Amino acid sequence: MRRLLAVSLTLASFAVPFASAAQEKVLAKPPSPLLKEIVQGMPKGEKQEVRVIVATLEPGEATPSHTHRFPVTVYILAGTFTLEREGGAPVTLTTGQSMVEPPNVKLTGYNRGTDPMKAVIFYVSDPDTPFLDPTRD
Repeated sequence: MRRLLAVSLTLASFAVPFASAAQEKVLAKPPSPLLKEIVQGMPKGEKQEVRVIVATLEPGEATPSHTHRFPVTVYILAGTFTLEREGGAPVTLTTGQSMVEPPNVKLTGYNRGTDPMKAVIFYVSDPDTPFLDPTRD
């Protein structure tokens, strides 16, 4: 019985500092999202594949003309990115901005700035789906 009490007290002494440390780090309110958007065309299968990609375009470079089968979220880490979309006006993003690229729309991305553009890309798809499908101009 004494041994059980000693073990219990020892475990409790470890738990108290962790509980008080956890209480001190509680956020007053949840952080605001950088982007919140309702999208269509997300995968509906039982399993999805999540990809996080870092892409860089040097000044004057462009992506190939392409489509995506599912929405793509882009967050610009540095530089300027211009996206031309079939049927829509070009969109230009700068450092700290983000957007969702729609699925099944012909897209071409450009770095028309003077500095390298670096972006984090988030893609949720059916497993083993290509990230992009090249299109013909």
